[in-house]
Amino acid sequence: MPPKPTIAIAGGTGHLGKHITTALLSTPFISSFTSIILLTRSETSSSIPNNPKLQLRKYTPTNLSQALTDIDILINAIGPSGHSFKEALLRAIPKTNIKLYIPSEFGVNHYIHDFPHQEWDAKKRHYALAREILPPQVKVCRVFCGLFMEDSIGPWFGFDTRGGRYESVGSSAERVSFTGLGDVGRVVAGLCRLFAAEGEVPDVVHVAGDTKCVADVARVMEREGGGPIEVTQAALGEYKERVTSVVGSDPAAYLRFLMGEGKINHSPAGLGCDNDLVNPEERVWKWKSLEELARETRGRPWRDLEWPST
Repeated sequence: MPPKPTIAIAGGTGHLGKHITTALLSTPFISSFTSIILLTRSETSSSIPNNPKLQLRKYTPTNLSQALTDIDILINAIGPSGHSFKEALLRAIPKTNIKLYIPSEFGVNHYIHDFPHQEWDAKKRHYALAREILPPQVKVCRVFCGLFMEDSIGPWFGFDTRGGRYESVGSSAERVSFTGLGDVGRVVAGLCRLFAAEGEVPDVVHVAGDTKCVADVARVMEREGGGPIEVTQAALGEYKERVTSVVGSDPAAYLRFLMGEGKINHSPAGLGCDNDLVNPEERVWKWKSLEELARETRGRPWRDLEWPST
């Protein structure tokens, strides 16, 4: 590794990617890198930050390996509709000098699931292909952050703010991990900085900005102005059997029963927590909490959303 590696991001202006880009360009991370390259199909973009270390680099499906020639670390933040491009990106890596690849995971650890799912199965195939075609000197680090905090306290996961009713699938006392989008970006930036300094990161990283059960989330929102919230429970076994009777692609219903199964619990008592790897004792930054989200939204996240959407 050079003392200050060059990083490329695919999907660096997307829903999560923009937070990764912002984090890499922020203190204390930016001083560890030579430059940040945003891979793009266009020559210009109006949504990128103005920073001398940030560059746009155009690629085509046929020149990916050339576009990655001088890259040391590749971050894949492409969303669920881009699996064919993800594979093309992966197949280009053996022709480059890339030393660390962070694939597009950033959610729940689906490798422990006992059911098929179109999106998560595609991610499994991607990782299997990575292990097959990447040379041993290319490190692959998968990052799992649980649920994106800002996107999760909504009716699609049973948190009905407008109706004042939260429904858990299974026990409302089962703990669930949530991580703010900005914090996920900082985790990725922290892993890149760690790799630049030490040449090593774990194969799998679990992080959590905050871990609370559904009943506790309700109490947090009530304290910040959400009004009375009724907490109910749906039968986990029946719900899971119904959802998994067909192989779907929308993760929301699956995530609801995974919450009840304790499979989104990134605490030491759950799947484990690697927060201190990149942010020891919160000395680098303070993790966003559900209390902070509650204050931002006055206890009513997504309160103006019509659901089901039309």
